[in-house]
Amino acid sequence: MKKYIYIAVALLIGVVVAFGLAKQGEAKLLNVNDIGSDPSAFTGTINVTGIMAGTSQYDNSVFGIMDIKELQCKSANCNKIFIPVKYQGKHPVVGDEVKLTGAFQKLEKGYVFTAQKMTVVKNHKIGG
Repeated sequence: MKKYIYIAVALLIGVVVAFGLAKQGEAKLLNVNDIGSDPSAFTGTINVTGIMAGTSQYDNSVFGIMDIKELQCKSANCNKIFIPVKYQGKHPVVGDEVKLTGAFQKLEKGYVFTAQKMTVVKNHKIGG
């Protein structure tokens, strides 16, 4: 009987250790409001989620994302933070919730998030 208990405990410990090692390599998914106030604090590759809010009039490879929580704000007094995202692939459409993997790049007038990977999660019907 003790033999089965030892085997069960060993299996349980093995599963816990394996799960911990698998989760160790995953990066935390950050929101726009988490990083918008100080993008310089985030170095290296990070994962960001947000809502595509519009495209740049000056550079067609750049679009802006806002925090998912901003969808709840219906007044004109919302203090929305937008993060410019530079992405070379096909852009999402306004209202698309996206998950991005990339890094911030310092420019003369601020920062841009350069995304290497983008996944569209779903579309939120925003705007007209």
